[in-house]
Amino acid sequence: MQRSSVETPGRPGIQMWRQAIVCILFLCVTPAALHPQCLDFKPPFRPHGDLEFCVMYREFGCCDQQKDQELMARYYRIMENFNKQGFESCAGFVLEVLCQECSPYAAHLFDAEDPSTPLRTIPGLCPDYCSQFWNECRSIIPFLSDDPRIYQARDNENRFCKLLEMDDADYCYPHLLSNQKLTQNLGRVEMDSDGCLQLCLEEVANGLRNPLAMVHANDGTHRFFVGEQVGLVWAFLPDRSKLEKPFLNITKAVLTSSWEGDERGFLGITFHPKYKYNGKLYVYYSVEIGFDERIRISEFRVSANDMNLVDHTSERVILEIDEPASNHNGGMLLFGGDGYLYIFTGDGGMAGDPFGKYGNAQNKSALLGKVLRIDVDNNERGPLYRIPSDNPFIHEYGARPEVYAYGVRNMWRCSVDRGDPWTKEGKSRIFCGDVGQNKYEEIDIIEKGRNYGWRAKEGFSCYDKKLCTNSSLNDVPPIYAYPHKMGKSVTGGYVYRGCEHPNLNGMYIFGDFMSGRLMSLKEDKNSGQWKYNEICMGMGQTCTFPGLINNYYPYIISFAEDESGELYFMSTGTPSATSPSGVIYKVVDPSRRAPPRHCHYDTLPVRVKSNVIQFVPQETLFGVELLAKNKPEPEPTKTHHWLLELLDRLSDRGHPLTTPIPIRTTTRPPQSSKRKGRRRKGKTRTGNISELQNGAVRLIKDEFMHGDRGRVEIYIHGEWGTVCDDLWSMKNAEVVCRQLGFQYALKAARNSEFGEGRGLRILLDDVHCNGTESNLLNCTHAGVGNHNCAHYEDAGVICGNTRPVAEA
Repeated sequence: MQRSSVETPGRPGIQMWRQAIVCILFLCVTPAALHPQCLDFKPPFRPHGDLEFCVMYREFGCCDQQKDQELMARYYRIMENFNKQGFESCAGFVLEVLCQECSPYAAHLFDAEDPSTPLRTIPGLCPDYCSQFWNECRSIIPFLSDDPRIYQARDNENRFCKLLEMDDADYCYPHLLSNQKLTQNLGRVEMDSDGCLQLCLEEVANGLRNPLAMVHANDGTHRFFVGEQVGLVWAFLPDRSKLEKPFLNITKAVLTSSWEGDERGFLGITFHPKYKYNGKLYVYYSVEIGFDERIRISEFRVSANDMNLVDHTSERVILEIDEPASNHNGGMLLFGGDGYLYIFTGDGGMAGDPFGKYGNAQNKSALLGKVLRIDVDNNERGPLYRIPSDNPFIHEYGARPEVYAYGVRNMWRCSVDRGDPWTKEGKSRIFCGDVGQNKYEEIDIIEKGRNYGWRAKEGFSCYDKKLCTNSSLNDVPPIYAYPHKMGKSVTGGYVYRGCEHPNLNGMYIFGDFMSGRLMSLKEDKNSGQWKYNEICMGMGQTCTFPGLINNYYPYIISFAEDESGELYFMSTGTPSATSPSGVIYKVVDPSRRAPPRHCHYDTLPVRVKSNVIQFVPQETLFGVELLAKNKPEPEPTKTHHWLLELLDRLSDRGHPLTTPIPIRTTTRPPQSSKRKGRRRKGKTRTGNISELQNGAVRLIKDEFMHGDRGRVEIYIHGEWGTVCDDLWSMKNAEVVCRQLGFQYALKAARNSEFGEGRGLRILLDDVHCNGTESNLLNCTHAGVGNHNCAHYEDAGVICGNTRPVAEA
């Protein structure tokens, strides 16, 4: 669903780096990073209260106070079996071994990174440490482990330590503690070498047709409701199962089409803040009245007989606005912290807001290009809505009283900041993404009575120079704007205020529909400026937690938060209202989570009368790490003051220690590993092209390689070149897509839709395939290097694994 009036040629794909050629050519070598993971297969966390026993992990690790107490109780049970001398010799060893369950790398130390592998009963120990442990305290081994292999090897140092040895010896205990590469940024959102924040995703729903809104009713049920562009709204239960019968079905009234990029259709939905008591919800959609197109805002009520079904006879049209063109329809509805309904309209369409002397956006007597604010409470009798008494232009001659702010072009997706969970800082701010015209996309914070500059300005730049120099413009600049080389249609997001991912608190996360970029802003409280970071999918081991993925479909349509404040976004592989390739993803920080049981909430029961469709995830984690040689040497393990302090404290509990614990150091230089990894967006790196066969192909856009779409480049006789053909056909595209591992060709792109391959020779022209050939060289063509075309005719393709749907 394209929202920019600029015709944008290039879009990234989802199936990154899938093809064998890509694996040969574009593997990026990245430094190794061991995967922080707890024994419950989740990220580590910061405990709420101080730990009494495993104090070395009180700042960050895998144990809360309850687990810490359990380990301490086990410690005392074990040590009761030893006399004073045994206690003094082995207390430190037992404590350290038990407390590795609290290590941020517990899963690695116990071989639990993969849920299918058997769990070690004793963590992986470095050989020199293991040798000291065996020599001083081997009598304690049966009390630590019931593994028969370990029991049988307890009297043989070599056999015993071999069982406890780890493949990557530099990450055994205690060498792991002194590995600065692991510990210096532990618990922080990891950045790649380009400063890109590495996050992961969890698939929540799939098979949707342009899902452009996901909302909750704030009624305690923790259901979420997903609106499709065709006019259907589906109810999902907290377990992510979908009700077979739609919550709302207004497909017959909604004006849309199957054209890619059509902006008309069902565009927004929101629930009344008191929905739990009054059952009201509001929708925003396109309609056709005679020969006129309009946007309509309607009120509905939930059925009195089924809490998962709207009473379709209850519709009351709150407001209709004529649309002079088919694009720039706006479409956002939300209730602000003040309880009023905010409506975000586009400027009316076409390009450059050509309506009237100054355009709709600067004309306060027009409802287009505005943020409107109305009061829909107590509207059962009398007017369907009222004007809030503090609306800014209520007394201005000629201005529509509904106008709250103006000068907006086409705000696509806005959100209300819940505020910091503790300080409430930022509460009720409204963030919006405003789609640009020719050069810039922008993020705005909406304030009463403010002018956001369009069409005088686009981002920070002048668009209409005469209007731009008008001293009375008094516009408010965006908090951030980015150029079209980064993306061409912003999708506004949310400030994260959820519980599960503390690192993300206060981060505004948004995206771009055309480029597929995920982005973030974080406010500097001292300067008031917003710092930008791109968001990438985690490389290597970063996202290898059960249920997580590191890829998504490229057209980012909308963002959402659930009833508990967790963040989601919706995207699709084909931007058509009838293509069932829409997926909902939950944003996950793999570096840190909230403590266990901290984010628990109770859901109210949902009475279900419809059949339930269980959710079946379809997406998978991409990327396989390849071990490399040349491992750096870590620093020797140092004495940790926490051990001496803790043992002193334990002795105060009735176990006096008169002999100091021996200081243990490691002298063997263990080895680390380098791993090869891949990322979603990265510049291509050419590898050993001599291994490629003639006819190999790749898809390129803006110097980036994309999995399912791009300019077709072919490898012939030791060089890469382009295919230039103004008669490029779907049969040709089928050959390319099948060669790259896709089932279908969705589009044969002509006229350099994915950019011109300047700097490369044009190797093929006049290609004619029947669709069954193994590569383009087997099709008829004008001959290698023979052509009568130019790079502005370079051919491209869009591929997919979902059969294209013409009409639903």
